[in-house]
Amino acid sequence: MDLSIIIPSYNTSRLLERCLTSIYKSLKGPVIAFEVIVVDNASSDGSQGMVRKKFPQVQLVCNKTNVGYSKANNQAITKAKGEYVLLLNSDIEVQGDAIGTLLGFVRSKEKVFAGGKLFNEDGSAQPSCGPFFSLPVVALMLFARGDYWGVTRSSPDQTKCVDWVSGACLMGRSVDFIRVGLFDAGIFMYMEDIELLYRARKKGYSTWFTPDARLIHTGAASSGDRRTPVVNIYRGLLYFYRKHYGPRALTLLCTMLRAKALAAIIVGRMIGKPGIVQTYEEAFRVL
Repeated sequence: MDLSIIIPSYNTSRLLERCLTSIYKSLKGPVIAFEVIVVDNASSDGSQGMVRKKFPQVQLVCNKTNVGYSKANNQAITKAKGEYVLLLNSDIEVQGDAIGTLLGFVRSKEKVFAGGKLFNEDGSAQPSCGPFFSLPVVALMLFARGDYWGVTRSSPDQTKCVDWVSGACLMGRSVDFIRVGLFDAGIFMYMEDIELLYRARKKGYSTWFTPDARLIHTGAASSGDRRTPVVNIYRGLLYFYRKHYGPRALTLLCTMLRAKALAAIIVGRMIGKPGIVQTYEEAFRVL
């Protein structure tokens, strides 16, 4: 078995069907021997029935509760038979030969993880790689529109060694996922990919952004409430700093996160945006 493709899913039946269809279209030739494993986190939208009916060749793992992104991926990685593992979000649509391109790149290197170039539904590039979230990077993200300037997240047009790539599309050797220690199950969703690649870097692995592998990514499809990504990013940053940094850095991080939340709450009230206020009030309570 060359490749195991792993897809965690939670209430994304329509997008999951699109994702699976695009995988089999991309790999319709006999060159790559592969398996697909879908880990369903107790969906209530008919996802499990859809997979059984339309994709009987898929291995379907059905959890009784929503165990989150990290645990779902770990479940599948430990049972994967492929020499290589490709993690895909259920809201990914593979374009052309993206999977084969990514596999060829990873095969050409040792101790490597890699991700493709993600695009929004409208065809615009989606920033999906960047530097690790040191305090200066966090400050730029929170207060200086770091994503807008391509400082905190970007989407290069050339193959590039980076600190992290998005877990929406992440490939590596199955043995390397195991050696790095899999995903930290303490992170429910968001930042778990960066945390894994941070540990990988410490063990001598490199991470590459490969723009020749192109994929559409809807984004935040399993989050449900639009507040959830912001809140989970707050949780992920706090968890990351408690695990990998000292108390002084954690204190500075909390100060910045509080300042951002308070500023957003004030601005939200001034301009009459209750959604912003509710989002950052919930994020503030995480601290």
